[in-house]
Amino acid sequence: MGKRYLFYVAHSYAYAILFPIEEEIARRGGESAWFVEQECPVEPLGERRRIEDFDEIERFDPIAVFAPGNYIPDFFPGVKVELFHGYPINKRADRHDDHFTIRDWFDLYCTQGPSSTIPFEEIAQKLGTFRVRETGWAKSDSYIRAAESEAAQKATVAGEPGRPTILYSSTFTRSLTSTTILADEVERMVASGRWNWIFMFHPKLDDEQVLGHYRSLAERYDNARYYGNTFNMKAMTDADVMLCDSSSIIMEFMLLDKPVVTFRNSMPGAHLLDVAEVQAVEPALEKALIRPEELMANLRAWRDHHEAHRDGQCAARILDAVDELITDGGAKCLKPKPLNLVRKLKLRKKLGYPLFKKL
Repeated sequence: MGKRYLFYVAHSYAYAILFPIEEEIARRGGESAWFVEQECPVEPLGERRRIEDFDEIERFDPIAVFAPGNYIPDFFPGVKVELFHGYPINKRADRHDDHFTIRDWFDLYCTQGPSSTIPFEEIAQKLGTFRVRETGWAKSDSYIRAAESEAAQKATVAGEPGRPTILYSSTFTRSLTSTTILADEVERMVASGRWNWIFMFHPKLDDEQVLGHYRSLAERYDNARYYGNTFNMKAMTDADVMLCDSSSIIMEFMLLDKPVVTFRNSMPGAHLLDVAEVQAVEPALEKALIRPEELMANLRAWRDHHEAHRDGQCAARILDAVDELITDGGAKCLKPKPLNLVRKLKLRKKLGYPLFKKL
């Protein structure tokens, strides 16, 4: 019987991160199952195996549980693996980047590149309660495959074939989103017919008035397509340039070696074409479409600092890191974690698990 693994899903963005690992598990002859929080949509899973009963999880007895989020049930069997839901870009420009907050849930942190590996290794050396392995981000495997497919054959997009395509995306953070400020300007550019447009926003952006505006553009103009707040890889591969603000999807788009124009980015740099005025957006998009040599060089350096592994083997390295930890004794080879009582009780209450069982 092959090794068993469990995926823990709290938000819909987790699926795209976990699917490459699921594929690698199957390739190795293993078995996987999914535990999804009640309020999270399950449509992306199709006919995949879901486990909803805690006793069934005990019987399934996974050797590892994966979560691309900030928490994971401590009472599930197996080593607990942090996969992250994005890169440490500190979009809010906080003094302390929340990406590096230790909440005492995980045994293994699978980091993406120097920007995340170095800080976590320093923390791990001090605490000794978890292990760090630089594996690359599992979701990046999908981008590598998508880039290869795109190079073989450019997909057909809404609008005139061969015309440049702009992907407009945005964060859900109210203080940072550009969706309202740029609404009229984006509509003007769509109506001009110069470019094809795709609208795809953060899964947590749920303002129906905002979403409705961009949905209506796709309904009224043949050169626009709307994906709402659902991630779609085709939107990423079809686009030539991204227009954004301060969302972590910026880094994901750069995995495809494509430039990004940002509006009032909270952490601007030479890897972006950042503008502060509405009237500067269109000229910046024109410049990005040319792919200036200096901009692309800066983009690649910044990208490599965050994602050091773009060989399509991140999922494989993650499973190898799990095997290594288990061979060394699993969580027993680490220092005991703090009791973390309040967080554990809150999660038990949220999931309906007996409060004081296995504390």
